[in-house]
Amino acid sequence: MKTTITAKKMSVPQNFTEYAEAKLDAKLNKFFGEDAEAKIVISEIKNQIVIELTVRYNSIIFRAERTAADKNDALDSAIDKIIRQIRKNKTKVEKKLKDSAFRETFSEPVEEIADYTVIKEKKFKLRPMDVEEAILQMNLLSHKFFMFLNAQTGEINVVYKREDGDYALLSPDSE
Repeated sequence: MKTTITAKKMSVPQNFTEYAEAKLDAKLNKFFGEDAEAKIVISEIKNQIVIELTVRYNSIIFRAERTAADKNDALDSAIDKIIRQIRKNKTKVEKKLKDSAFRETFSEPVEEIADYTVIKEKKFKLRPMDVEEAILQMNLLSHKFFMFLNAQTGEINVVYKREDGDYALLSPDSE
């Protein structure tokens, strides 16, 4: 598994890099092949370490974000969350992950998850607006996210409020 560690406004000690690579290999290699990519982003917010762990493999993306006082604890918690995601969606993802991983790891019965059901469909006209206006509209509607037509790019974008109180923008990748 290829591992990339990035730090925001802090430095990453070498012992954490070694710890992270060893933990990822020990816990996640049984699910993913050699061409899997793990990306760890580490930052510090209010004396707490925030770890964002993203694992990409065969067009499947698993993501976990965890906060703790210690970076090792935050990483362990993020890895455990990814394993829970795999277990929860076992029937959906086992076809794309290593087949042998599920026979070895999940010897106890796991409840089958039914197909996802769409209970509501909503259609609406998108009008061009900038990101700031979209955030304002989202807040006025008390929504958690807002889809809009970006006036600068002409593409459909989504803004949402993050758990840390900041806002994020989702836009299509043109590659």
